[in-house]
This record gives sequence, C-alpha cells and structure tokens, in this order.
Amino acid sequence: MARPSSSTPSGSARTTARERVRSARIARSGRSDERESRALAPEPLRTREAALLLGVTRRQLQYWAKTDLVRPSHRTRGGHHRYTFRDLVALKAAKRLIDAGVSVQRIRTSIGALKKVLPSVSHPLAELVLVATGDVVLVLRDGAAFEAVSGQEWVFEVAQFQRELTAFRRARGERARSAGRETRTEQS
Repeated sequence: MARPSSSTPSGSARTTARERVRSARIARSGRSDERESRALAPEPLRTREAALLLGVTRRQLQYWAKTDLVRPSHRTRGGHHRYTFRDLVALKAAKRLIDAGVSVQRIRTSIGALKKVLPSVSHPLAELVLVATGDVVLVLRDGAAFEAVSGQEWVFEVAQFQRELTAFRRARGERARSAGRETRTEQS
C-alpha cells in the first residue's frame, strides 16, 4: 500500500495547515531567523527522486558525489544523500554541460579553477552561468565571458571563429586524406 506523501514528518494535514498559518504570521511580522527560514525551506530530495527529476541514473548521482562533481548538502543519520534546491541547480548545470559534450574531468577542473579565481563563489555550478563551446567551459558574469580554466576573456565572435577554424581544419584534413587515397588508387 502506498504511503500518503506529505511535507511534514507526521504526515498529517493539520500540521501542514499549522505550518501555513505560521508562515503567514512570520511573513506579516517581517521577522525571520535561520530556524524559521529552515522550517519554510522545501525538504531535500532523495537520490532516487533527484535522479528521476534530472533524467540521470542513481548510479550517476552517486558517482558524481563520490568524485566531488556535485556533492549533496545533506545526509541522513543512515548516510543517505539528500539534495537541496541548490544541489539540484548544480546537478542540472553539470548535466547540461555533459550533454553539450564537456567531459566530467573538464567540468571538475573548471570548478576547481573557478573556486580559486572567484573565492566568493562557493558553488560555481549553482551560482554562475556556464556555457559549453566544444570542450571549453565559458563563464558569463557581469556582461563578460571568460574561459573557466584559464580565466581568459572571450568575445563571442572569437568563439564562432574558433569553431569555423576547427571545421576548416577538419575539411582540409578530409580532403588531404581523400586525395591521398585517389593517388594510391591511380598508382595501383
């Protein structure tokens, strides 16, 4: 039999109504302290729920946590991972970079470099806008774009030109290979 889902530990609707009334009182009074804001924060997700939400496997999340790509902010007393909203934002950013062709190692290297270059940023994947161009991770911040690992500032026209140069080199290499095949065929 399925358990009823609820945002409260006891699972009762009455407790949920009490929390809503308390939240409204706090909002009207304008006061809030850390304990009250924690009470209003959504409950962190389990690994299985985070995996379903993000479209990844539980094993991927476990691997990413183990290798410090994105570590969950919370653990239960039993050692199970719990993912906060900030963790989910970081996971979504990492997944998008991976889907765009950036290697996990490159993302990890980028995160480490960003923590050194921007010491005020503790969670780069959740706090910064990261964009992939090939295997290069760009950071968009304050109207500028810079490469995450080197810190070199980029202009988007330069990024486009780099893609054109790569395509040109590939096409030139393919032409040279096919010309070599034709020469060998004529010699036979």
